[in-house]
Amino acid sequence: MLHERKFQVFLFVILILLCTTSYVSPPIALLLGLIVANVSGHPFIAYNHKATSLLLQFAVVGLGFGMNVNDALTAGKEGFFFTIVSIFSTLILGYFLSKWLSIDKKISHLISCGTAICGGSAIAAIAPVIKSDEKQTSVALGVIFILNSVALFLFPAVGHLLHLSQHEFGLWCAIAIHDTSSVVGAANKYGAEALQVATTVKLARALWIIPVALLTASIFKNKNSKIKIPYFIGLFIVAMLLNTYVAEIATIAPYIVAVAKVGLTVTLFLIGAGLHYKTLKSIGIKPLLQGILLWGFIATASLISIIYLL
Repeated sequence: MLHERKFQVFLFVILILLCTTSYVSPPIALLLGLIVANVSGHPFIAYNHKATSLLLQFAVVGLGFGMNVNDALTAGKEGFFFTIVSIFSTLILGYFLSKWLSIDKKISHLISCGTAICGGSAIAAIAPVIKSDEKQTSVALGVIFILNSVALFLFPAVGHLLHLSQHEFGLWCAIAIHDTSSVVGAANKYGAEALQVATTVKLARALWIIPVALLTASIFKNKNSKIKIPYFIGLFIVAMLLNTYVAEIATIAPYIVAVAKVGLTVTLFLIGAGLHYKTLKSIGIKPLLQGILLWGFIATASLISIIYLL
């Protein structure tokens, strides 16, 4: 048993170190994590959620040192209309799907919020507002993480197939991929401009956690619930400001961005390593079906809008 544990830890550490090299892309890191989770197991599973959350925040702030405020404002303004329409249409559709599929109200709402705003971060913020239990929260997170994993491979392939520009692809990623980690991973694979547009629009979108959480508290009649504000977005903005207006930062910014991209790759490995088949099995067909239908709606509607309205 002790030898098995040592081998498990050794393999896990070796793969994390491999993910810090240029040989492993974000999608491959996610795939390696999935393999580890279901073959040898995650030796530090109790710390996985906290580690992925902190690493993702670090990576996003670091990426801010590679972005320009003026370009970010342009992308943010353009994505504002798409953000409002897609968030509320997804939440409304999610409500009707929950009725049609007879899904637990709290699970359904968490899946809808995760799809509409920013995946696991939105679920983590909304869960205490509706006082969901561990099982309800885990089911919603499982649905979102499965679809995130698919998106990381699927979106770049579709983007190239349809000959989307980097700008179009970045905007589509930010709207249609749930979690910030997969948004950044997919956009980074597509190109530098796609990465800037996707990250900026996605983080602006994440701020909608606050009004949606307030609306949720009113609907679920939980007025005393605390709302978690994603403070790291403020640090991302500071990083952009420094990169744009402080000349001295320009010399070290590329190194910070490089380290942040490594952090993102490791984050995706850890996300994959947390998806054991038992977790996936416990989700159930109906919540997964709701997640797929919502995702299909937002991905298709936003893609058509971007191609024909921009």
